[in-house]
Amino acid sequence: MDALLAVTIGILFAAAVYMLLRRSIVKLVIGLILLSNAANLLVFVAAGLRRGAPPLVPEGLSAPAGPVADPLPQALVLTAIVIAFGVLSFAVVLVRRAWEMGRTDDLDRLQDTDR
Repeated sequence: MDALLAVTIGILFAAAVYMLLRRSIVKLVIGLILLSNAANLLVFVAAGLRRGAPPLVPEGLSAPAGPVADPLPQALVLTAIVIAFGVLSFAVVLVRRAWEMGRTDDLDRLQDTDR
């Protein structure tokens, strides 16, 4: 299962880099989405996918009883999802403003408006 996820993560990273190198600004935003999803999957796979009880300590004990799930990767991925959503929202606003100013999504033509 880990090998399949590693291949999937590699494909997502490769597709994200390919989309980031395209000339269209819309494809650049799609590449950002793919990159954030690949990074989230990478964190989960690196932490190890284990099923277990929630990491709650019952009253009167000093440690949880039995195997528990590690909450750190879940917290990191949740934080990364929120940050990726903020970056995506900002990028969409920039794309809309660039479209209003230049009527194009080609990055080479957008550089002409700087002069």
